[in-house]
Amino acid sequence: MAKDKGSNGHSKFAALSPFELKDELIKAAGGAAVTRPENLAMLNAGRGNPNFLATIPRHGFWQLGLFAMREAERSFAYMPEGVGGFPKREGLAERFELFVREHKGTPGIDFLAGCVSYVRDQLGLSGTDFLYEMCEGILASNYPVPDRMLKMSEVIVGQYLRREMIGKHPFVGEFDVFAVEGGTAAMTYIFNTMRENHLIKAGDTIALGLPIFTPYIEIPTLNDYQLNVVNLEADVTKGWQYSKKELDKLRDPKVKAFFLVNPSNPPSVKISDESLNHIADVIKDRPDLILLTDDVYGTFADDFVSLFALAPKNTILVYSYSKYFGATGWRLGTIATHRDNVLDKLLAELPKDKKKELNKRYESITTDPENLKFIDRLVADSRTVALNHTAGLSTPQQVQMVLFSLFALMDTPDAYKNALKRVIRRRKQALYEEIGISFKDDDPNQVDYYTILDVEFLGERAFGREFVDWLLKHTEPSELLFRLAREAHVVLLPGKGFGTLHPSGRVSLANLNESDYRKIGRAVRGLIEDYVDQYNAATGSKLDKSKVL
Repeated sequence: MAKDKGSNGHSKFAALSPFELKDELIKAAGGAAVTRPENLAMLNAGRGNPNFLATIPRHGFWQLGLFAMREAERSFAYMPEGVGGFPKREGLAERFELFVREHKGTPGIDFLAGCVSYVRDQLGLSGTDFLYEMCEGILASNYPVPDRMLKMSEVIVGQYLRREMIGKHPFVGEFDVFAVEGGTAAMTYIFNTMRENHLIKAGDTIALGLPIFTPYIEIPTLNDYQLNVVNLEADVTKGWQYSKKELDKLRDPKVKAFFLVNPSNPPSVKISDESLNHIADVIKDRPDLILLTDDVYGTFADDFVSLFALAPKNTILVYSYSKYFGATGWRLGTIATHRDNVLDKLLAELPKDKKKELNKRYESITTDPENLKFIDRLVADSRTVALNHTAGLSTPQQVQMVLFSLFALMDTPDAYKNALKRVIRRRKQALYEEIGISFKDDDPNQVDYYTILDVEFLGERAFGREFVDWLLKHTEPSELLFRLAREAHVVLLPGKGFGTLHPSGRVSLANLNESDYRKIGRAVRGLIEDYVDQYNAATGSKLDKSKVL
């Protein structure tokens, strides 16, 4: 039977991050067991880590490594003791062509040859310079120079970001890119440098677009920052979009910055064009407002356009390669800022005493610290300034980032992208069919990397408000998740930890197989039917538990 709130013992986990609560749910699901019957295998849909990955650019990486090793050994051919040297630039392109001919038909070789051609013929860069940067980078035989990002690598990654984040939207000017250790590093570096440079300080107000990736909720409350937060709530009944009323909260001059994940996590919905344009209109009234858009899931969306495209001078763009290329272990991410941006303008307007303080902070790395750009302060701060000379993402990581970028740039039919969309959308359909939710695929803003099961919204739609009120009175939201874990060995993450207004569960559609989502759907349906039975018994009602949600 359902219990009164607080009597089930799960409330003690209420303060946990959803990623920490996940460990408790795994324990409840028996995840620590060494063996179990196949039909009782734990299904962990709480993980955002995809079970798919891009193979072609990885083949290219390993083949490039073999070529680079040949070049290293060639430099010290007279020493058989395993000593190599740096690749030689002279004749490098010709030796690469010979390598390609020798290994014709080997996976990754045609891709590598295509990369050199694309860089030379489509981007107008030197094929030899590109090969040299890639060979030296994959050998990891030198410090990252420049420390923000290797020169040709920044150009190529910038072209990828233009294609995926800006597309055909008009964009004036150029932007800089900082290669970082995934989206996690991007977040921590940005918060830290904004604080160190007095762009945000304790007691300041920022806005968050909810629901949002949990750390964006947790970081502002830490003692390091002590920020006040205004929440902009997306409406589940409106397809997880923000109303103009919510977006107009950004007009308040107290709000220093607005942090956003687009497409959202966990609803996995991109912001509508109407809302993006409305934010751009707000910027006309609030030219001092700092925007941060974390667009890691944008590459799964149809016709995605980033807020960075509409308000480039106010926006910090964060992008991670982790999910789209199945590369969470590589730790590949980027931060991009327009070369004419509000951050540098605000730095220039700081009071003299703050400028003097910051000049002293950065004087060891530049003779002109006052004019050091925000993005270069990010680089310095990422290595506590004193180690700025050894900053930068490791060069093999940058090489793989470049190969991922070129793979996408060269895939003009979008074959890889469309394949991933088919995979995750079939999984969503399988899940919804088994739960009994009427499946609609007509919202152009749906991205479907995750889906969120909103207890209040779905319960009211199917069984009425009285049923939902009874359910929320007699159960803790975490009880639903723990029952799924204990009884069906299914692990979901709580939506509350991402800032959802209603009790809900996040289902990742990226990390299990289609048949597994059918099993999860049946488990969720069984739980719903049990609560309907309990409600009928307790109230004398006769709700039809087979009703489609």
